[in-house]
Amino acid sequence: MKFDTLAIHAGEKNDPTSGSVVTPIHQTAGFQFDDADQANKRFLLEEGGQIYSRMGNPTMDNFEARMTALDGGIGAVSTASGMTAIAYAVMNICRAGDNFVTSRNLYGGVSNLFANILKDYGIEARFVNHGDPENFRAQVDDKTRFFFGETLPNPRLNIFPISEVAKIADEVGVPLIMDNTCATPALCRPFEHGAHINVYSATKYIGGQGTSIGGIVVDSGKFDWVKNAERFPMINEPDPSLHGIKWTDKFGDMAYIVKLRVTMLRDFGGCMAPMNAFLFSQGLETLSLRMEKHCQNAEKVANFLNNHPKVNFVRYPSLAEPERKKWVEELFTEGLYGPMVGVDVKGGTEGGKKVVENLELFYHVANIGDVRSMAIHPASTTHSQIPQADREEAGITDGFVRLCIGIENAEDIIADLDQALAKI
Repeated sequence: MKFDTLAIHAGEKNDPTSGSVVTPIHQTAGFQFDDADQANKRFLLEEGGQIYSRMGNPTMDNFEARMTALDGGIGAVSTASGMTAIAYAVMNICRAGDNFVTSRNLYGGVSNLFANILKDYGIEARFVNHGDPENFRAQVDDKTRFFFGETLPNPRLNIFPISEVAKIADEVGVPLIMDNTCATPALCRPFEHGAHINVYSATKYIGGQGTSIGGIVVDSGKFDWVKNAERFPMINEPDPSLHGIKWTDKFGDMAYIVKLRVTMLRDFGGCMAPMNAFLFSQGLETLSLRMEKHCQNAEKVANFLNNHPKVNFVRYPSLAEPERKKWVEELFTEGLYGPMVGVDVKGGTEGGKKVVENLELFYHVANIGDVRSMAIHPASTTHSQIPQADREEAGITDGFVRLCIGIENAEDIIADLDQALAKI
């Protein structure tokens, strides 16, 4: 089935107990076992099935099944937030003394997690400029566990060269983990370009309404964890947290995603709420329609701003430099280049703040991915915890404003931007 059909029909056709066409909200903590033997088998992972909503729930299962189908993967685990998804994706295969190589063009919260929080736990993030994919290879040693990047980096919007970095990842024997939040599988499916694991903040475009917080990790099943077993002891060696289980021996291609559920989700407890899983499943049903409108509006806004006298420069994939345009066309094959626009306005920090404060149709919020148009000044908010030199190297200048273009009428969006810019 095609993407927009899968978005509606993947997962359960109907609830098996009631026949409900829409998967119900299973608002329960626990699940009844048939007998003691069944309970024992489920805890030993000898039988599938529900145990406790911290580790799984039928409403969450349906959302996970849909995302797995849309990404073309073999399994997924939903989490309490996008940040939870990223943290678990890292800790599932990294321990103290390990490192990973990541693009420096990341959402500010992720940059801080990688540079400071994980560092406190002995896990090193090695930041590189993804404009030259070979920078990833140059940072690899025998303790490197994976590569990381954002498909559509928030808020720089300089497309990540997935296929080229994935090729290097395969050559050195590590997986490539992609944060596909801002592109969504409606615009780009990283597994088709060689990526191995995807993470998302479902809060954003997947939900689409700004009502719920959640995240998800999706596994392609295409990375061979056994081939370079010495790199991944947490996957290949006996795990004392579950009777010495060897994940690759028992679960094969599913080893990574099963381990993430059974160790990360079970023991850290950052699970998705059933109500939120329900809302995200509903959001998926209109994802392709919304993303098409978001992108059409965003390109009109980018072209308008690119010729505005109060603007220094505009960041949008269709306006990328010729040497990077090849990556844009490779990943975004439908002529839809993303729902966000970055703009550097005259006047530096004060100019950026003034534009945000004077927008009337736009909401001034830290979220992205809503149907409403939203704006924020990253240097003083989302990326304020990053040292200025690092922030500017990542393309976040003092006058930079992040615009999340909604699905309103494009003429109204442009008129609001024009009157706000006039006040600089």
